[in-house]
Formats: sequence, structure tokens, C-alpha cells
Amino acid sequence: MSVLIYASHDGGKFPKSVLELASYAFALANKTGGQVTALVTGNPVGPELDKLGKSGVSKILLTPEPMGPAFDNRAYAALLASAAQASGASCVLFSDGAISRAVAPRVAVRLQAGYAAGVMGLPESIEPFRIRRSVFTGKAYGFVEITSPVKVMILARNSWQIAETPVACTIENFIPGITAPEAGFEVVKVEEQTGAIRLQDAEVVVSGGRGLKSGDNWKILEDLAGSLGAAMACSRPVADEGWRPHQEHVGQTGKVIAPNLYFACGISGAIQHIGGISSSRVIVAINKDPEAPIFQFARFGIVGDLFQVLPALTQAIKKLKSE
Repeated sequence: MSVLIYASHDGGKFPKSVLELASYAFALANKTGGQVTALVTGNPVGPELDKLGKSGVSKILLTPEPMGPAFDNRAYAALLASAAQASGASCVLFSDGAISRAVAPRVAVRLQAGYAAGVMGLPESIEPFRIRRSVFTGKAYGFVEITSPVKVMILARNSWQIAETPVACTIENFIPGITAPEAGFEVVKVEEQTGAIRLQDAEVVVSGGRGLKSGDNWKILEDLAGSLGAAMACSRPVADEGWRPHQEHVGQTGKVIAPNLYFACGISGAIQHIGGISSSRVIVAINKDPEAPIFQFARFGIVGDLFQVLPALTQAIKKLKSE
């Protein structure tokens, strides 16, 4: 089974999720006797492309951005479908994210392919193709059979370990046989986040909810995040109240993240919030309400007053790092 992955990047650098996707694609192709091809738009520099070869990608297709700084689902879907047909891929893989969830179904329609999101692990069987996927915002999993010759799938975040599997990798310029549709919008300005650690790339995230009572109390979270080298996040009510910027809002209606360690401080754990953080490897909940739903999803929990717990935790971390 030949596999095509969409290797998205940010400013020419591949995030952890893409290397995870490449490692998974190699394992899938290796199991079925195929190879992995990556489609890369824009111009990432050589050392970044080398990372794909070290993760099991045998061929890289380089192509210009379909619409410059604009992003249009239709253009990217047409580009990926064209690349899948040109490379003879029988499986097209995406890493989970807002862009993938918008583009992948369109690619499936163009290729008349079966589609599954939130896949976890290698297929249980190849004939029939049966694979496990996450359902109900990560609270359970089910199995789906894809009967079409071509499969389109989205890999769940943090569901596969990054592994170095170096292979001989070739790079080709790819010119698709499509014309990008005319955009129905204009990009007026692009503002890049600077200074702070990007939520999508963060290994550790410290997040606060209404339990902090006011935006003026956020310094205790900032101190904890500083001691851990973590990114800052918040629940939707906090962003709606204006305590924190909306770019820090995580959840189903905000950013979906998958850090290795997530601190939920004063967050009750509404299902919309859980939907955005359920792929975290370890969740630590700090809440004074022992019945808070967040404790059902946390690996570790502290029942207590966060205004006492957080400063003590920060001091303990600083002391440990100084030893």
C-alpha cells in the first residue's frame, strides 16, 4: 500500500505532528509492502526536508502554495487529489487539525475514497481494511471498515510515537494538472504570534478556567508556566470574559492541542473543553470541587484551593530544577 502524506509546515518548519504522521505512514506502508510520499507546499529548507527522510519518507513532492498566502479548502483538496493520483497512492494521510478536517473529506470525495478521522494504530486487518478510531471526543473508540480501493484518513494526535527510520529519499518538483479556483476572499494582513510558545507545538501547556475568578489573578499561572517552559491556554468562558486573548482558547470551538503534559487549573471540564485536549498524553487537574468532571479525564488530580496549590507547585518545581 503506497501512502501519501500531507506534510504541512509553519514558516518552513515541520511540527511534531507531521513527524509523527510520517512515522505512522512508514509503519503502515511497511506492513503492506509500499512506500511513503510526502506532499510539501512552499519551500522548506533542506535540513527540514531531511527530517522527513529520517522518518521513513521515500519521496518528497515539492509544489508552490496553491493560492499564495490565502488558504482555500478547494484548492488544497484539488492539489492533494492530483498528487495522490500522480503518486499512485492507495492511502492519503493527514495529521489532525482544523485544516485537515476541512480538506480531507473533500479529497475523499474527489478520489471516491472511504474516509475515517481520528484513526489510532495500524489496521487490525488489511483485507478487509479494518482500523480503530477515536469516537465521542476521545472517551471511547470503535472500528471502521473501509472498502474502497483508496483510503483517506486523519491520524489522531499523540497516537503514534515518532521513530527514526532513515530511508533513501528523493525530491521532485510537482506541477499538478489543476488550476486553483479563484478565491472569494482577500488576505488583508497576516499577524504572526511572537515571543510566547505556540500552543500547537507546545510539549507542556498550563491552562486556566473560571476558578481563577479574574484575569488579574493570572500571574500564578504565568509563574507555573515559566517554571515549566510551558505555553499558556484558557477555557472558552475565560476568553469570552476578556481575561485572556482568544488565541489561547482551547476546546472544540478553539484550538485542538495534544501536548505531552496539560495542566487544567480551575477548569470544570465541560465536554467542549475536553474535546480540545483529550489527545494530551497526561492531564493534571487542579480544582477545589472533587466532583468536577475534569477529574474523570485526568491522570493526576489535586483537590484543593489553586491559589495555595499553584504557588507551592511552582516553588517545588523551581527547587527541583536548581538541585
